[in-house]
Amino acid sequence: MATVTFDKATRIYPGSDKPAVDALDIEIADGEFLVLVGPSGCGKSTSLRMLAGLEDVNGGAIRIGDRDVTHLPPKDRDIAMVFQNYALYPHMTVADNMGFALKIAGVNKAEIRQKVEEAAKILDLTEYLDRKPKALSGGQRQRVAMGRAIVREPQVFLMDEPLSNLDAKLRVSTRTQIASLQRRLGITTVYVTHDQVEALTMGDRVAVLKDGLLQQVDSPRKMYDKPANLFVAGFIGSPAMNLIEVPVTDGGVKFGNSVVPVQRDALSATSDKTVTVGVRPEHFDVAGPDSDLGVAVTVNVVEELGSDAFVYGTASLGGESKDLVVRVGGREVPEKGSTLHVVPRAGETHVFSTSTGVRLSD
Repeated sequence: MATVTFDKATRIYPGSDKPAVDALDIEIADGEFLVLVGPSGCGKSTSLRMLAGLEDVNGGAIRIGDRDVTHLPPKDRDIAMVFQNYALYPHMTVADNMGFALKIAGVNKAEIRQKVEEAAKILDLTEYLDRKPKALSGGQRQRVAMGRAIVREPQVFLMDEPLSNLDAKLRVSTRTQIASLQRRLGITTVYVTHDQVEALTMGDRVAVLKDGLLQQVDSPRKMYDKPANLFVAGFIGSPAMNLIEVPVTDGGVKFGNSVVPVQRDALSATSDKTVTVGVRPEHFDVAGPDSDLGVAVTVNVVEELGSDAFVYGTASLGGESKDLVVRVGGREVPEKGSTLHVVPRAGETHVFSTSTGVRLSD
């Protein structure tokens, strides 16, 4: 196995004056599962393709272990890639698809068969080895693509949105299988997705990109609890964090009719008259119907999920109408058109500079 290092790796496409990936710096530990996530066009797939050798590196370096692979061809990097569209040969059986790279490398038939059968056992594909890809479901085809990568015993797995073609239920089960399989094999893995739920549930660490720039790299829990800036705060979490610009006042920030306590250090770190407060939907307290605390939220839509529900509503803050999402208990669902009074829970708010977007609170 091996570590992977992006050392200020930069990619600029011909005809563009703006880098697709700008000075990417990430150290990926041996055996780690790192997820690259971000919106379309953020540079995550380009970063993966640079590591694979499918894109040129215009600046900086990429290393796998102690080897500088920046300008090596893909075949010399000892990596295996799993694509979004499976890329299986339709005229070959599952066994032949899985063992094809070994056949090209000149490995003898007995060894190929042994490795294919071992991988098939891990992936529950043993009974399908003689089938063609057209006779398999989407999830089974994805497992064949995984098997093809496993039999090569590479130093690094690269996965480019491998679950995008699966239905919602199958995506959930398959991402669990991939994560547990990676932990069992212990192979360093770089995984690209646009789905932040996928990122949080699969990765040992998550790297968030925007416009080619790395915004934050951290464990899923730390990224959820302490997003580094407004972009990460709004991107990570489902439903997204509520981000509200509010005035600074003595002892905290003004939120409707209430003052929400904020760390003194956070407010002293900015000279702005207002800050942006982030509140997760689950971190609102719902006041009684006769309360005048916090702000009044008019309920527009209720998303009932059984154990709990998400209320999508609008509130007047600073003279402007603001959309808010509040989580409530599944047995306490308000009616559409009704009004809730909500207050951010003390100690559960995030404070960001409105002008720079940088996190101010610890």
